[in-house]
Amino acid sequence: MKSITLVRHGKSSWKHDVSDRDRPLQDRGFVDSELVVNQLVNRVFYCKNIFSSPAKRALSTCKIFIRTLQIPENEISIIEDLYDFDGRNVIEFIKKIPNNIDDVMIFGHNHAFTSISNIFGDVFIDNLPTSGLVKLNFEINDWKDLKKGTTEFVIIPKELRK
Repeated sequence: MKSITLVRHGKSSWKHDVSDRDRPLQDRGFVDSELVVNQLVNRVFYCKNIFSSPAKRALSTCKIFIRTLQIPENEISIIEDLYDFDGRNVIEFIKKIPNNIDDVMIFGHNHAFTSISNIFGDVFIDNLPTSGLVKLNFEINDWKDLKKGTTEFVIIPKELRK
């Protein structure tokens, strides 16, 4: 069995005159990411295979998660192909993951993550919001055989705010 946890980057700030790749998180991005990762910890979740888009907002979100999950920062693999908005590169990346790895957590972007969640999960998601998380499970032994699986859970930050 294989599983993928997709985490969309936290809410980013548009008030800085920087390239898309360099946009930082805004305050809500930090707060929502903390809410989601704390909910994840409550589910007794653990994954040590962490992959992130190189975009600043995705990598910042990733660092919030690994700090709370107590995973060393040197465990993050920054993958250029995860800076993808339609999902094709992310799917190709997943299909090339070594088969000795069963669980991965990927930090990246929309529309890719909503699309992948709907293609491979069994719960329709209209839009995976910023800091949103989806865990998908697959009855496969080889990543190249990626096919429809099951959605174990979805965590939406808006549902956690008080």
